[in-house]
Amino acid sequence: MSAAADPPLARTPLHDLHVERGAKMVPFAGYEMPVQYPTGVLAEHLHTRAHAGLFDVSHMGQVRIGSNDRAVALEGIVPGDIRGLAPGRQRYTMFTNETGGILDDIMVANVGDHLFVVVNAACKEADVAHMMATLTPRCTVEALPDRALLALQGPAAARVMEHLAPGASRLGFMAAHGLRIRDKPCLVSRSGYTGEDGFEIALAANDAAVVAHALLAEPEVALIGLGARDSLRLEAGLCLYGHDIDPTTTPVEADLAWTISRRRREEGGFPGARIVQQQLRAGVARRRVGIRPADR
Repeated sequence: MSAAADPPLARTPLHDLHVERGAKMVPFAGYEMPVQYPTGVLAEHLHTRAHAGLFDVSHMGQVRIGSNDRAVALEGIVPGDIRGLAPGRQRYTMFTNETGGILDDIMVANVGDHLFVVVNAACKEADVAHMMATLTPRCTVEALPDRALLALQGPAAARVMEHLAPGASRLGFMAAHGLRIRDKPCLVSRSGYTGEDGFEIALAANDAAVVAHALLAEPEVALIGLGARDSLRLEAGLCLYGHDIDPTTTPVEADLAWTISRRRREEGGFPGARIVQQQLRAGVARRRVGIRPADR
């Protein structure tokens, strides 16, 4: 009896653009994703540091959480301060398990009438199931599969965004607001995953190509693949779920205790809180650290 065939890889709304630009496509988190373009990973890395890189991160999961009780409810499964998250602001936090281990690291934005959550691609089905099981019926949990997510990163990102979406450059770090690019509605946050200034742009899948082409028409912008995305985040000391953090790693061990406010440290009320609180008081036997190579 033959083994079952692997399910076909999903494609982002920008798949045709990647192929057109000569990307090397590889499997990643169930998707066919661009790992690099003809210029190569090093050139893409340096371009992002010097100018602006455009990343297709549409494989990430996007979720809308509604109800008047949404902030209190979400605080029951994350250690972050969600009640204190003002409208138009975004916060980095994580789902934890009963031993304080990290189930996934996530971004949460307060966009007024709901919370907008971005989760990692490899975890999104489990994350949505987790939110459905723990937040309903107090909240509505709506996965948003017909969405795209672009990241524009680098020192020229603000200039490019201001040209295409006036007002974008006035967004502060971790602010999130609705803007329009080429008349397409976008939720734009001043955040990213490279250590550079930049923006993440959530929008309808059908609008992704129009917005991507508008960004790429700017002379400072080049497409960047997963290879440089990984080297950039490593250089900046940023975590990648499944590599640097996982269900056996607590926020304290991951050197992410800065994400837990004083109120949440004192009150607890999230899975594994007792263990995390003990580690905050007494320290840990292991901690994530960065290693700087001496040569190539």
